[in-house]
Amino acid sequence: MPETALVVVDMLSTYEHDDAETLTRNVRAVLPRISELVENAADDEDVELIYVNDLYGEWNAGRAELLERVLGGEHRDLVEPIAPAEDVSFIVKARHSIFYETPLEYMLRQKEIGRLVLVGQVTEQCILYSALDAYIRHFDVVVPRDAVAHIHEDLADAALRMMEINMGAEIIDAVTLLR
Repeated sequence: MPETALVVVDMLSTYEHDDAETLTRNVRAVLPRISELVENAADDEDVELIYVNDLYGEWNAGRAELLERVLGGEHRDLVEPIAPAEDVSFIVKARHSIFYETPLEYMLRQKEIGRLVLVGQVTEQCILYSALDAYIRHFDVVVPRDAVAHIHEDLADAALRMMEINMGAEIIDAVTLLR
């Protein structure tokens, strides 16, 4: 069984919100690294690949509906390289944390996974809150700084520092995981 999970957070998005211009610019910058990590995880039997994504209030949607919506949108180029395959675990969430009201913790415990690598968006929001929830559940957390996208650079820098200092998260460059 894999001991590590690569968790792709909120990367299926239409980017229809006030901060979309800033966020899409930053997603473009980190997307190549996220894509590499996803490809490696998909080929590595020692890493569980898991997508956790916000439903954006569409309570009847699932993976197929969400993918159809985002791939039909203006920013499909930000989704296509990392779109989850049918055989990859996909969990929906309603709020910031990947754990809040989701079966993720149960699944991780069943698979005896103790280490989470968080990639995706938004560093100072969903990545930060997910890292905190992972920490209080006694999971080891790794965040590749070049595989998470932010809206506010100063808050993202502070969030990474908080994850490292307050939660014992390992903040690294993605290349460390790609070796």
